[in-house]
Amino acid sequence: MTSTRTDVVIRTYGPGQVPPMLDTIADIWSDAHPELVDTPGAATDGLSAVALRRQVTGHLRHEGFTLVAAYANGSMVGFGYAFPCTPEYWYGPELLPEIPEHIRAGRLMGLCELAVTPARQSQGIGSRLHSALLKAVNPDYASLLVRPDNTPGRTLYERLGYTYAGPYRNEPGGPVYDLLLLQVGNEAAAP
Repeated sequence: MTSTRTDVVIRTYGPGQVPPMLDTIADIWSDAHPELVDTPGAATDGLSAVALRRQVTGHLRHEGFTLVAAYANGSMVGFGYAFPCTPEYWYGPELLPEIPEHIRAGRLMGLCELAVTPARQSQGIGSRLHSALLKAVNPDYASLLVRPDNTPGRTLYERLGYTYAGPYRNEPGGPVYDLLLLQVGNEAAAP
């Protein structure tokens, strides 16, 4: 039986409410990224459930940190989290000069993770989680990193209006991601 959008409830959480949820969101993240679970080098590239827990815990200190979770029949089936950040923090010294001044001057939301368990994908849950984050953080621009080979993620983000802003590495020697940008309130970003 195919479920409807009405059986999914979205809840918003602040940083103090997140630590007890870490195991659940790590499990959802792992389910949503099965291609990374046994991939050599994924853990060292920060693409593992352990790395996700570490990442979320480190990001909890950011003012405005917001996690949204989707529930169906009382069980979490998806989550996303983001926080307001400075362009200097988000883009780093290498990419910052490539970002137009009007974008650097706006309120920026860094979207760090968005994952939906495979059984519930393609039901609008990712879009609803994204909308809830935009509402909670209220940015002028939203930005995220996506692996170039993450076709489902790219498809969702392009449908939401994100456009390619450039290549990005979280750390020297780390994997190259595609940095995507969304001008909130417009159908397309203006990089």
